[in-house]
Amino acid sequence: MQINEPNFEKIYSFEDRLVRFAGECIFFVRKLEKSYEIEYYKNQLIRSSGSSSLNYGEAQGTITSRDFIFKVSLSVKELKESRNSLKVLDYIKTGDLEERKWLLTEVEELIAIASKMINNKK
Repeated sequence: MQINEPNFEKIYSFEDRLVRFAGECIFFVRKLEKSYEIEYYKNQLIRSSGSSSLNYGEAQGTITSRDFIFKVSLSVKELKESRNSLKVLDYIKTGDLEERKWLLTEVEELIAIASKMINNKK
């Protein structure tokens, strides 16, 4: 699979991983066929993956732990929506198999990391 990053090295910054995930979702959906059904999931995936990154960006500017937890919780919610859209696209076997696998693995890891951040702040 060809991911759109030179050498595809491991990224350790959570924010950078969210940005890369949103970008890779865009690259993935650009290659999908155009049909009413697939367009629905393409649009949803773009919105939810981008929103997870944006909400985390807002979380970094919060003052209280409560606000941080709330914003990161929104990121988790959006990541779970992204996961669901990817699962549907995977179920109907649309798009490149290796890209789908990578996106599904990455979204699971991002959910786990964000959930751990929330638990550590409680």
